[in-house]
Amino acid sequence: TLELLQAWLADERFARSRLVLVTHGAVDLDSAAPEVPVASGLLGATLWGLLRSAQSEHPGRFTLVDLDHAAASLRALPAALACEEPQVAVRDGSLSAPRLARTAAPTQAGSLPLDLAPGRTALITGGTGALGTLVARHLVVEHGVRSLLLASRQGREAHGAEQLAAELGELGAQVQIVACDVGRSEEVQALLRAVPAQAPLGAVIHTAGVVDDGVLESLTAEQLARVLAPKVDGAWHLHRLTADMDLSAFIMYSSAAGTMGATGQGNYAAANAFLDALAARRRRLRLPGLSVAWGMWADAAGMAGQLAEVDRARVARMGVLGLSAEQGLQLLDAACAGEQALALAVRLDLPALRRQASASGGVPALLRGLVRQPPRAGAGDGGASLARRLGGIGERERERAVLELVRAETIAVLGGHVSPAEVREQRPFKDLGFDSLAAVELRNRLSEASGIQLASTLIFDFPTPAALVSHILEELPTGERVAAQAVEVELQRLEQALAALAADASERPRIVSALQALLDKLRDAEPQRDGAAVVEQLREASAEEVFAFIDEALGSESEVRHGG
Repeated sequence: TLELLQAWLADERFARSRLVLVTHGAVDLDSAAPEVPVASGLLGATLWGLLRSAQSEHPGRFTLVDLDHAAASLRALPAALACEEPQVAVRDGSLSAPRLARTAAPTQAGSLPLDLAPGRTALITGGTGALGTLVARHLVVEHGVRSLLLASRQGREAHGAEQLAAELGELGAQVQIVACDVGRSEEVQALLRAVPAQAPLGAVIHTAGVVDDGVLESLTAEQLARVLAPKVDGAWHLHRLTADMDLSAFIMYSSAAGTMGATGQGNYAAANAFLDALAARRRRLRLPGLSVAWGMWADAAGMAGQLAEVDRARVARMGVLGLSAEQGLQLLDAACAGEQALALAVRLDLPALRRQASASGGVPALLRGLVRQPPRAGAGDGGASLARRLGGIGERERERAVLELVRAETIAVLGGHVSPAEVREQRPFKDLGFDSLAAVELRNRLSEASGIQLASTLIFDFPTPAALVSHILEELPTGERVAAQAVEVELQRLEQALAALAADASERPRIVSALQALLDKLRDAEPQRDGAAVVEQLREASAEEVFAFIDEALGSESEVRHGG
């Protein structure tokens, strides 16, 4: 799939096209539904994680559709593609789209006990890492766990491992620290043999994981394998080898990237989406299973400590705030007390998301249950709008206006760490601190502002603001093309509306005739006739209003002419 996405993005023939990827059973909508095969369920869900990040990096280029095997669902595919949702699941012909929703507010840490059998051992993978250390202390202090088995690649050689064992020992816990690569089945088997006989295994908490970030075009099979091994292979080995044990908890540390997508983290999103699906599968098998998809942690420890200030600013612009250790542990307890197989433990800055929505005219589809979607003009109208604003000014003024746009978006991407004066016309973007992730974000912001489909290699092809300004001006529509582009946008909307209503065969003769009549009028129209009013009406119209508009505009000409 990665190779397919890379080939698609590299082929200029598809620059203005959308790739639709169809899976079967990758989305678990109903735990009571018939069993979904492992190959289509867990593997399909993993692909969705990769593709969600692809959508983050390349807005509008990919659509995900998950079907069941009902004939009605296949017939509903045109409607699924016309609904403008980036991710759709179709079950027996009915469409569903994902939305985040609040769960009950967490209470104080410790007041929601984990379901841990007393006198048993809790196994924590990644147990000497930052997050593993936090949960180990939490289990001992707040939940009375007295036997811990901490696994990590380095075991007791890990930084701080001996001090951690001593600290937990003083708190009354028996602690073993074992070196183990959980991506290897034989090492997991040996790890489970280390569980003391007097304290059988009662809980598994899988926190192990690594990151190896890269944007989609540069992501390699090796990077995929390195990130999937501890997350996917580790979780699968633990699931398989403990399936016959009487566990009271099987908790996996996932990431919000698997659900929300994340620029530059396609491999990490894929790995964590697998964990989310495995938790649901375990519950189908009547086994304990919980995937906690974490947002960003505020403490500069573990994987969060690898984020530079620019990266943190990028995450903050997405409306995600950092979790303190106390907040994270409260959310862990709340997730364990809930009834869902997947819980997102994320701090969302909703006021920031509302401001972002007002400025850009859009809200990520997943967040529309939490943030109201503002009214917006037709999709793809940015280029026409910018071109109209520049149409009445001279060439030098046009260059200056686009340069100010490039400067403003550059400063926003770099988190305000540079001033407008530093973004000089001939200064290379790389000298300003751009990396591949920043380059992707700048491309996306400028594409949205200008309405132009800009290449992912934008700042490499046009390495200075001056070169980039020239490119944008060359690509912007001018004169009659501006009006034509606006009409094309509305025609695309009309096409989508027609696809959504195409299942009603009784309406087809009337619709075909009405469209034919409209086409005849356009052919007969004077060349200088202004269609701006028609465009405005279509832009604001709903699917139902489109047909009312056709009837009103064409009158008796909308009668059937060609016998359907």
